[in-house]
Amino acid sequence: MTKTLTYDLIITNARVVRPGKDTVDLLDIGIKDGKIVTLAMNLVMEDAKHIVDAENKLAFPGLVDAHMHTGIYNPLDQDARSESRAAAMGGVTSSLNYMRTGQYYLNKGGPYRDFFPEVLALSADNFYVDYGYHLAPMMKEHIKEIPDLVGEYGVTSFKIFMFYGSHGLHGLSSDQSEFLMTPAGEKYDFAHFEFVMRGVKKAMEEHPDKKDAISCSLHCETAEIMSAYTQLVQEEGIHTGLRAYHESRPPHSEGLAIAIASYLAHETECVNINLLHLTSRKALDSAARMSLAFPHINFRKEVTIGHLLLDVDSPCGCHAKVNPPIRPREDVEALWEAVLDHKVDWIVSDHACCKEEMKIDNKQPDQIFLAKSGFGGTEYLLCGLITEGGKRGMSYNHMAELVSANPARRYGLSTKGDIAPGFDADIVLVDPTQGFVVNAENSPSTQGYTPFEGQQLTATVKQTYLRGHLIYDNGVIVGDPIGQYLKRPN
Repeated sequence: MTKTLTYDLIITNARVVRPGKDTVDLLDIGIKDGKIVTLAMNLVMEDAKHIVDAENKLAFPGLVDAHMHTGIYNPLDQDARSESRAAAMGGVTSSLNYMRTGQYYLNKGGPYRDFFPEVLALSADNFYVDYGYHLAPMMKEHIKEIPDLVGEYGVTSFKIFMFYGSHGLHGLSSDQSEFLMTPAGEKYDFAHFEFVMRGVKKAMEEHPDKKDAISCSLHCETAEIMSAYTQLVQEEGIHTGLRAYHESRPPHSEGLAIAIASYLAHETECVNINLLHLTSRKALDSAARMSLAFPHINFRKEVTIGHLLLDVDSPCGCHAKVNPPIRPREDVEALWEAVLDHKVDWIVSDHACCKEEMKIDNKQPDQIFLAKSGFGGTEYLLCGLITEGGKRGMSYNHMAELVSANPARRYGLSTKGDIAPGFDADIVLVDPTQGFVVNAENSPSTQGYTPFEGQQLTATVKQTYLRGHLIYDNGVIVGDPIGQYLKRPN
């Protein structure tokens, strides 16, 4: 008679890193049907079909990279394959991707009832990690669709790009209607932002069982300040490269946008607000002031690994152009102060694969205002945090909160973000003693370069497990893409 085994897999001798804990404990992890069922010492190996010896490596919960842009510069189905492979290399097991109508992405306008099914069709069977989407309501009809997007598709997070009032993706834009592919006569302005928040609030009312997972996210920069300073910087011609781009989109533009967004949240009673990719001391200060002014608003603050690892003097130049910009070192250190003081809620990659031939202007490769915005980096999210956070005394448990648990809780992923019974067996085995030098050639991403090139990182992701399945092993992607769509809350 065949014995019924208790576990499909036991990962033994793992130093388990759990968010919300104060210790890292040597434990065995018992996995069955894609779920963690047991955490204990000395599990009976005969009770498992497969056994993996972690050899005292760190076991982090799979990362929830809650800010990615899959399909922004490349066809979505192709980007999903290559960039989710990069995510798996970095220990990411859940990818939440920003998507909108308009130029880039699918280069289409129209209602989401027509647009989003195509997004899902192109995504199916192409992600190596589990995936979901944030959507941006770009026109009036999208706002009306918000409650249905929550109920039918499990999209519970919605984005506002505050700088699109006069800017496109890369700089000044003379025709917003053409860029955003919105109906004639409609404006993408503060009034639109207000009505988006009212739409999100309505979704909370229509779906009270999901209201805690429904939120509004904002890219906080003010178009008017950026327009004036871009003209000023270009006319003066004093600064070049990353510093010029920083000067053209100054930190007080972030601070002002945060204040405006916060008051609109108060006015509309849209209580779950995510302040995305904060980059400066002024942005952090504004966010702190708004939290005091509006204590009933449930603010969350996000920072990217790029803004923590790079500054305006980094040698990568135009390769690091991104919105909001890379900042001077004093702002980078302000971000780290906030991270260490538990005033940042999660850290993400803001991954957007932009190949060299698209990123840099061929005739003027050093002209920052002609370069495209965005770059990849999901594959360095965890190791970069361990490296720089470790230098500053961060605990592994705090790191797990920032890259796994906190974004999972906010965005309605109830089975993600922890190593505990009942959670998906999303596990990353990390060797904190084996470092490596970043080299774009070793990444599965099709980008072909990285602004992190040459940086010495002190830890290496060795294996990544998605729902108990090995998807990355010592530099090699394993198997076919098995990522599932994350209908939220789950």
